[in-house]
Amino acid sequence: MPAQRTYDYAIVRVVPRVERGEFVNAGVIVSCAAAGYLQACIELDETRLLALDPGADLAGIRAGLAAIPLVCAGGPAAGALGALSVRERFHWLVAPRSTSIQTSPVHTGRCESPERQLEQLMQTMVRAPRRAR
Repeated sequence: MPAQRTYDYAIVRVVPRVERGEFVNAGVIVSCAAAGYLQACIELDETRLLALDPGADLAGIRAGLAAIPLVCAGGPAAGALGALSVRERFHWLVAPRSTSIQTSPVHTGRCESPERQLEQLMQTMVRAPRRAR
């Protein structure tokens, strides 16, 4: 049985009109320091977003969301942030913001595989529930 490791995660939220406080979960960021793991998965349901704000700046939101996995991966594609450690990049990504792209508070858990945990969190926290037939 693989060893359990501690991980941290935050839900990525799109808040199209900050003054209203409504949001759509659009992704998950998972960090596992013991594994040197930092990964994000982004899947914005634009139909749900437009239901909250038909005038949402989709191009700007898409660009902001696309930057998150780049920062997670690090390296030159992430700009100056790419040179930071995994832990520093995670903390930069989850820092409180008052923009249209925000993260939830950071939560901690234990898992055997951060990759599988990322997929499970996407399924339960981001993707729309499937209707029973």
